[in-house]
Formats: sequence, C-alpha cells, structure tokens
Amino acid sequence: MNFFELLKAIILGLVEGLTEFAPVSSTGHMIIVDDMWLQSKEFLGKYTANTFKIVIQLGSILAVVVVFWGRFMDLLGLRRLNKNAATTQERLKLSQVIVGLIPAGVLGVLFEDYIDEHLFSIETVLIGLVVGAILMIIADIFGPKDPKVQSVDQITYKQAFSVGLIQCFSLWPGFSRSGSTISGGVLLGMSHRVAADFTFIMAVPIMFGASALSLLKNWEYFSLDAMPFFIAGFISAFFFALISIKFFLKLINKIKLVPFAIYRIVLVVVIYIVYF
Repeated sequence: MNFFELLKAIILGLVEGLTEFAPVSSTGHMIIVDDMWLQSKEFLGKYTANTFKIVIQLGSILAVVVVFWGRFMDLLGLRRLNKNAATTQERLKLSQVIVGLIPAGVLGVLFEDYIDEHLFSIETVLIGLVVGAILMIIADIFGPKDPKVQSVDQITYKQAFSVGLIQCFSLWPGFSRSGSTISGGVLLGMSHRVAADFTFIMAVPIMFGASALSLLKNWEYFSLDAMPFFIAGFISAFFFALISIKFFLKLINKIKLVPFAIYRIVLVVVIYIVYF
C-alpha cells in the first residue's frame, strides 16, 4: 500500500464525510470521484473496494453520534437532555425514532437485492439526483413560512412516521436520505433545522444496521494489506463528516434547500458530460 493509494483513501473519506449527510447525494459524488477518477476497484478489487465504502460510511455515522451524543443518551434513558420538561411527553422518544425507521427499513430488507442489482447504474443515479432536487425545491416553495415545530421534542408520532414514509424515496440511489427526509419534515411543518436534526438522529440506526449487515456479507474481503487504506478512509470520513454536520446545521435554516437542489442539477450535468 503506497502513499498515493493512502491519499486516495483520504480523498474518498473526505468525499464521503462531506456529502453523506448534506442533501446532495454521496452516491453521486462517489461515482464522480471514485468510479470516474480514482478507481479504487482497480487496485483493491471490486469487492474489497465496496467493503471499503461501507467502512468509511461507518466513520460518518460515528461523527453523528459524537455531535448528537447528548440526544442519544436521552433517547436511551441514560441522561435527561431537557431537564426543564415537565413530562416525558415533552421530549423526543426512542419509540418515535423507531416509528420513523420502519417504512424504509421494511422496504430496504424486502428489495435490497433488487436495488443493488438494478438501481446502481449511472443513469438511475442521475434520475435520483434530479427528482430529489425537485422535491427539495417543492419543499422550500410549499413548506410553511412560519413552521410550528421548532424542536425535535415537538415532533409527533404521525410526523415521525410520515417522514419515514418519505425517507423510502432515498432507497433509490442518488435521491439522498437527508434530501428526502429534510424535505418531508419541512412539508410537514418542521423548521429546516429540526428536520435536519431528526434526519441525522434517524440516520444512525438505519445506516449502522445496513452497514453492519453489509460488513458481515463482505467480511472475507478484509485483508491485512488493505487495512491501512481502510483506517485512513475511516478517519478521514469521520473528521470531515464532523466538520460538515456542524457547518450544515448552522447553515440550513438560513439558506434552506434550493441552493443544494441547484447544486445537484449542476452535478447531474457534470456527470453526464464526463460519463457520456
């Protein structure tokens, strides 16, 4: 494993960390940076390269856990986050997060093989990027100008489940998990920041579960030779995801979703020109 291969791992970790939780589709960016440029499959092998992408995704997930550590401790009943709440009804509960995860979780298990086989082409990702961008523009135009839900503690079970239904769109590669769920939350009366917070909180169990299953299936492709590459990518993804999440959460209420939607459409044009 030479220096330039480690540099590629750091670059891929950077791309994963910066794009996994922003509504711009990490899948689309990985296609540009890896499949079209770095081509990790050439020196790692197809299956080891795919396993590497799962590992760096775990780095991004760990960053979310760090940023929302207090919230997760509260959800697990290990520490009270909102000490001023008069009752447990005035805070987000683990059961609400689970309700939000059910729709995409069920569909993901049922159609995992179909999605992997048919929906990871360049063409389908481009479609996902464009349709997801349209949903984001719709959310900004038709979402309430003065949203009533200004904290995740105000989210209802109905809203959690509805966001979960909209999250099902993200099973289509390129659509973007955060793009779909933030858009859904905004249309359901949440502020952009609240929708983003709830998106990140839901992302941890669903992404961790999906990554864990994928790692079990691909465990045989780990090797000592590739470990420096895996470690460099994991650390890079964690570090840049940490920066990206904090920056995004400060920015989202100000700029909303349209700038990200425009960026996605530009990205589609770039991919089309480079690939076709």
